[in-house]
Amino acid sequence: MSANFNPEANYILEDNRVKLQPLTTGDLANLLPFALAEPDTWNYSLISAAGEDGMKAYVQAALNGRAEGKEYPFIITDKNTGEYAGCTRFYDINPAYQSLQLGYTWYGKKFRGTGLNKHCKFLMLQFAFEQLNMLRVEFRADARNQRSIAAMKSIGCTVEGILRSNMPLADGTRRDSIVLSILKSEWEQDVKEKLKNRL
Repeated sequence: MSANFNPEANYILEDNRVKLQPLTTGDLANLLPFALAEPDTWNYSLISAAGEDGMKAYVQAALNGRAEGKEYPFIITDKNTGEYAGCTRFYDINPAYQSLQLGYTWYGKKFRGTGLNKHCKFLMLQFAFEQLNMLRVEFRADARNQRSIAAMKSIGCTVEGILRSNMPLADGTRRDSIVLSILKSEWEQDVKEKLKNRL
């Protein structure tokens, strides 16, 4: 059995708090204010979207990944305010192995710590396990990014280990990456219910 992923499908994930829609070229204008006003958002990111050129390259790379069937990027809307809040995506999508990674997630400063991330992750995990038929969802982060790691642990991720010096950074150095995951069996056993109760 393989997963049910279709990169050409128009997936929209939504609850009472948040809406995730497929990223388009037209969303550059919606995300540009973050790139210009909050460049430190991408301090720990492999790909920086800081500045106008950075955001243009970021959006184009995400759309290229979708066209190749390897990624599926979303733009995030906070339904409480009606404002665009950030981006996230599925990537390294492997239907034959029924696995994918969830990441490239960032939010504007006013949306951090508001509970928005938990709603996004719940919708994405529910979709990955229950609609796409994935058996494993993996997460990675710079091992120094304590805020991101804490957020992943809080939604039920299990730490698997550290990949040492595995990714280059923009400044010419390399980072250690922490690897975490949630399995479908864990989602069904208790992760889904625990996360749902925290929304």
